[in-house]
Amino acid sequence: MTHLSSTHGPGLGPAPSYRRRPPRRTGRKAAVAVTVVLAALAGGAYAAGIGPFGQDDEPLDPAAAAQARAFLADWAGDRFDGAAARTTSPVTARQVLRSFTSGLDISRPRLTAARAARTGDGAVRVPFTAKMPVSGLGTWTYTSQLPLRKQENGGWKVDWKLSLVHPHLSESAKFRLEREDTSAPKVTDRAGTSLTGDAYPSLQAVLAQFAGGGGGPRGAIRLVDRVTGDVEGTEARFGGKGAGSDKPVTTTLDASWQAAAEKAMARADGKNASLVALRVDNGEVLAMANSPATGFNRAVSGTYAPGSTWKIVTSSALLLKGAVTQDTVVDCPKHLVVGKEFHNVETSEFPGATFRKDFTESCNTAFISLRGKLGGSELGDVARTYFGVGQEWHVGVPSYDGSVPVPKDETEKAASMIGQGRVQANPLIMASVTATAASGTFHQPVIVRGAENTTQTRPLPGSVVTQLRSMMRATVTEGTARVLADLPGEIGAKTGTAEVSEGEPNNGWLVARRGNVAVACVVEQGVTGGGSAGPVLHSLLSAVPGDPS
Repeated sequence: MTHLSSTHGPGLGPAPSYRRRPPRRTGRKAAVAVTVVLAALAGGAYAAGIGPFGQDDEPLDPAAAAQARAFLADWAGDRFDGAAARTTSPVTARQVLRSFTSGLDISRPRLTAARAARTGDGAVRVPFTAKMPVSGLGTWTYTSQLPLRKQENGGWKVDWKLSLVHPHLSESAKFRLEREDTSAPKVTDRAGTSLTGDAYPSLQAVLAQFAGGGGGPRGAIRLVDRVTGDVEGTEARFGGKGAGSDKPVTTTLDASWQAAAEKAMARADGKNASLVALRVDNGEVLAMANSPATGFNRAVSGTYAPGSTWKIVTSSALLLKGAVTQDTVVDCPKHLVVGKEFHNVETSEFPGATFRKDFTESCNTAFISLRGKLGGSELGDVARTYFGVGQEWHVGVPSYDGSVPVPKDETEKAASMIGQGRVQANPLIMASVTATAASGTFHQPVIVRGAENTTQTRPLPGSVVTQLRSMMRATVTEGTARVLADLPGEIGAKTGTAEVSEGEPNNGWLVARRGNVAVACVVEQGVTGGGSAGPVLHSLLSAVPGDPS
């Protein structure tokens, strides 16, 4: 077993050079926030009577409670000078707090105070719970307590002791972080074919997330003797189920589909792009590719406005409510003003269009004109209830599972109807949306069989599924997805063009379903879906003409 280690305690030098904090990435799950409840006063002190220090604590000097909370807040916020200044030993406290946090690779701790109490010698004791996120491993949780003493000037300070940082920290014992070397996991596809970063370069970001034989990164925090370095105990272990096993991770990926996805990424013309292909009947991921190959796994962790591919969900909401049918006439003008001007791609217009025509030509103004047919939260409710979007998915690798917030105003509601505003998704989500529209039933996407499933959804009515299939097929035969029309099979699809920001080219999207496979692709700054994502998915589907076994 190979270990990387770091230590902390008074006198600890700079953090080891191997230690790296993960980069801040778009689309990661929400970061851990400090939860100490604070009420700011001038000079950084905090008011009493809030959180764990309620009115029944009034017999205690409120300044003691305020000082405890301020100390915890400064520590949690990496304001070590400020925290140390609130103690009876500022120089030592600053050194220990800083080395404890950096030496153990802790970032953004959560420190939650409990109710204060007096001790027998006139001091005050404030218990607290510490949740310490250790970068790349997990959260170390423990309890400790702050002793506070009144000073000669009448103020209160934290009575500095090593044990307040952690009860086992002392003059003779300190902590050491050990990380196991899990940089080269063995991963296979569904049939046992080895998957490596050399053979499948765009899988590199995915393979790194399988480190540790399927158990994820592994490590431990040890209590060690300060002089000898001997281990006296283990405070925390990190590593999921299966940690320590050399057994390969068997994924749901299909080597043939993955190879085709690798080749298809070249059609993105060097732009950032990603795609996902999965089975319609059970959500198993067949291929997952990113371009460039290095970097984060944008296919499952990216956060993008899905643009007009989201009209699959919007159409479902309207059809479920009986607000439209395929044959309902919904005019498609060039422009529509709802707080701001919305328009169609290339300012196209289709007077007297049916809803089917609006879908196949991706008419923004028609969809926006129907916003009054849906309640404020209704689009998000449909996305969650029928498509699983916004619920917590357990895919087998870290994922962003989508967001459809309730619109703040009519302008934002108009934008959400066409997959803009604050609606967020990625290729994994949109491949799943496509599969659900085709089958009527949501299946949580997975890349490792046996993943936990906590989602709860309802099937779409058959009449809705029939109309969605018909409109998606028409989008290929007579609409904006004609780039796929020459391929064999009853392919259904939806294009998307998503605005990013003023002055930047739009992102291009395309989702499609053929047989038992649903695919989704986004090309950043691709301008249009058919023109950028279209060639990528055309290449993919051409290379693998049949369904997976």
